[in-house]
Amino acid sequence: MTELRVDTDPAEVGFDPSRLARLDHRLARFVDDGRLPGFLVTVARHGRLVHVGRYGQRDVERGLPVEPDTRWRIYSMTKPITSVAAMSLYEEGAFQLTDPISHWLPEFADTRVYVAGSAAKPVTAPLMEPIRVHHLLAHTSGLTYGFHEAHPVDAMYRALEHGFGTPPGADSAEVCRQWASLPLVFQPGSEWNYGVSTDVLGRLVEVLTGKPLDEVFAERVFGPLGMTDTSFGLREDDDPDSLAKLYGAVPGIPEGPETTYAPLDAAGAAALSKPAFLSGGGGLVSTAGDYLRFVECLRRGGAHDGGRVLGTRTLAHMVRNHLPGDQDLESFGRPLYAETPLRGVGFGLGFSMVLDPVRYGVVANVGDYGWGGAASTAFYVDPVDDLTVTFYTQLLPSSTLPVRAHLRSLVHQALV
Repeated sequence: MTELRVDTDPAEVGFDPSRLARLDHRLARFVDDGRLPGFLVTVARHGRLVHVGRYGQRDVERGLPVEPDTRWRIYSMTKPITSVAAMSLYEEGAFQLTDPISHWLPEFADTRVYVAGSAAKPVTAPLMEPIRVHHLLAHTSGLTYGFHEAHPVDAMYRALEHGFGTPPGADSAEVCRQWASLPLVFQPGSEWNYGVSTDVLGRLVEVLTGKPLDEVFAERVFGPLGMTDTSFGLREDDDPDSLAKLYGAVPGIPEGPETTYAPLDAAGAAALSKPAFLSGGGGLVSTAGDYLRFVECLRRGGAHDGGRVLGTRTLAHMVRNHLPGDQDLESFGRPLYAETPLRGVGFGLGFSMVLDPVRYGVVANVGDYGWGGAASTAFYVDPVDDLTVTFYTQLLPSSTLPVRAHLRSLVHQALV
C-alpha cells in the first residue's frame, strides 16, 4: 500500500496552516449538510505533502469512515493515465499524432458523420478528415457519450446500451466496432466534444502493444511509479470493504438542503471485480496515495521516485492548449457536461488547462492543468506555484457541488 502521510510543516513551503484549515472546514460543511457522504483531499508543494484532510463516511449506511487507504472509483481520472501510456508509445515511434486511427482500427475507416435528421432516420455524410490519434487525445474526434442526451447520435449510442456504461460482456474490440458503426457528431477536428475518445485510444494502445490495457498500464505506468493499489475494479485479494460506496445526487426537499444523495448499489457493484471492458476512459479504482504518485509524476515532468514514464518535453506538449487558435472550450466546444468549466479553459492531449483565470472565474494560475471523474473526484497540477491537489469522494454527477472551484480558491488563498 502506498503510504499517505504529511511529511512537511505547511509553513515551510509557504502555506499558512490556519488558512489551509479553511479547506477542510468548507468541504466538511457539504458532509454536515447531508450533501456529500465523505471526502479525502491532499495538498502538496515542491513534492512535499503538507495536508491530508478526510471527513465523513466511505459507506454511510454501514458507518464506515473514510480512511487513507480507501479505494475510489476514479472514473475519468483514468483518462490521463491512458493518455500518458499512449504517449509513451509515441516516444518509441509507434505512431505519429497525425496518423489516422484506421491504420490499426480499420472499422473507423468508413465511419459516417451526422448531418441532420433523427436518431431513427439520420442523414449522414462521409468523413472529410479521418479520425487521427491527436483527435482522440484532444476529444476533437466527433465521438460522444450516450449519457449526454443532447444530440440524436447520443440516442443512437443509448439504443446500443452505451449510456453510462457499455453492453454487458462486450470487450474493448467489440465496443469500438459498435461505436465505429454509429455516426460522429461532427467532422473530426472541427469541434470539441467530451466522449468515448479515450476509450478508443485505450483500444488503440492494446492493438499497438498486442496486450490488454491492464498489462500496458502495469508495465508503462504503475510499475515504474510504484502504484500498487490502482486496477480495473477490485482484484481478488482486495478487501471489498475498502471500496467506497457510490452515491447519486437527488433533489432536495423544500426548505431542506439543495441536494441529498442516495446509494447507487447496482452501478457501484460494477467496480467490485475486473470488467470485460477495460475502459481507458473510466475504468480504474485507486487510492489517494497511489494516484498522488501519478500526479506527482506529472508535476515532476514525467518521472517520480526513480521511475520515468515520459520525457519532459512530451509532457509539456500534452499540457499545452491544442484547440485551434488557442480557443477555450466554450468557444470551440459544445455546451455539454464535461469534467471542467468551459469558459477560460483549454484542452491539450489528455488534460484541461486554465487559459484565462478571469474568464474561468476562480483564483488560479495560467497553465494549471488536470481533470476529474464522474463521481466528483478531481486533481490539478499548478506549475507556477509548484502544487498538486487531489480530491476524492463518490457522488454522481460531478456537477452536483462546486467542489472543484473551492479546491483552487481555498488552496491558493492559503499560500502566503
